[in-house]
Amino acid sequence: MSAREHVKIFDTTLRDGEQSPGCSMVAAEKVRLAHELDRLGVDVIEAGFPIASDGDFHAVQAVARDVRRPVIAALARCCRDDIERAWQALAVAAHPCIHTFLATSDIHLQHKLKISRRECVEQARDAVKLAKSYCQEVEFSAEDATRSDHDFLCEVLEAVVEAGATTINIPDTVGYSVPAEITELIQTVRQRVRSIEQVTISAHCHNDLGLAVANSLAAIAAGARQVECTINGIGERAGNASLEELVMAMRVRVDRYPYHTAVVSQNLFPTSQLLSEIVGFPVQPNKAIVGRNAFAHEAGIHQDGMIKNPLTYEIMTPQSVGVPGTSFILGKHSGRHALDQHCKAMGYELERRELDHVYRQFLALADDTKMVEDRCIMEIIDAMRRGDCCVDVANSPQLSIPSKALENGFAVTGPKVMFSHESEQQEDYLWGV
Repeated sequence: MSAREHVKIFDTTLRDGEQSPGCSMVAAEKVRLAHELDRLGVDVIEAGFPIASDGDFHAVQAVARDVRRPVIAALARCCRDDIERAWQALAVAAHPCIHTFLATSDIHLQHKLKISRRECVEQARDAVKLAKSYCQEVEFSAEDATRSDHDFLCEVLEAVVEAGATTINIPDTVGYSVPAEITELIQTVRQRVRSIEQVTISAHCHNDLGLAVANSLAAIAAGARQVECTINGIGERAGNASLEELVMAMRVRVDRYPYHTAVVSQNLFPTSQLLSEIVGFPVQPNKAIVGRNAFAHEAGIHQDGMIKNPLTYEIMTPQSVGVPGTSFILGKHSGRHALDQHCKAMGYELERRELDHVYRQFLALADDTKMVEDRCIMEIIDAMRRGDCCVDVANSPQLSIPSKALENGFAVTGPKVMFSHESEQQEDYLWGV
């Protein structure tokens, strides 16, 4: 395969992500997460918005001082005070970037900023010139670009490129666009903005319609070579494009997205877990890549396929994103093969007739208790071998553990298994699975 084009990963977890309600971080927490993002391999860390508060100023300054490999960016509005404050925080950085922004949509210009289009162009140009006088890397974001008039957007972008911007960002600030529109907009910018080939085009998509990752991928396919995203997709309102989803989409579907990132994918899950620990904001179980259920299987047909060949139901290995392994959830959809595998891991070799008995007892117990622990499975097996037809394991005393299970340390060499059950009646419809 020929060398793939590099797509920069601009991580804004510490800035836009922190703006998610309940996700604010103190300086020490930002530094801790920034070090993890450095290990992850992101190209740019947006550390915060220095003018917002003294605390955020010192947090940006601490990240800029302590994290030396990636570019460290700080956000600033297109005004002198913001830009000077951003530079004061970034002055100690090895690779500083001032990220300045101004809205370009008529709805923002008229109702929020109360300025004319001409004033917008002048303000954007002057801000980029000022930022450029402090550092080489300057990014300009046209806030609400996807709802802006295309002619006017191109006029603003051309002005800031001429003023010295090195990156121009096309944000879908309110998550309004669909992929076809993003494609058209990026193509329009590439065709109509003079000297566009001299700068990096970036995309910053929000998830209000659940399309942030799809829109970001559309932007990359159309020519953007930087995407702005967050760990776990946190951010304003419904969040930002999820870093882990973007990276793995390009890695798994290289046939469609032949691009390269510097992200060390094995660090995705640890970084996700660290963020959750810091902000106390859990990841939804069905979250792609890093959710608890991303590599979990309950259906017997799926479990059977996974036992025979993991490629049947997993398009990436859990280890490739830092997840320890696959999990089998034994519940109403599960079959005997998964239960048999777990019993073997606990030290029990069951004949087919024994397995059938244990399987039926397990399902009956699960109907009553919903969560079935390993000790209950062991009691079912022990009772069967004593000749008891059934056992009330839910109320059984402390159980002794078979010596073989102790030798194994309950270390499941295959997938980890958890037990759950959710129905009142269970038909044995997966007899052969």
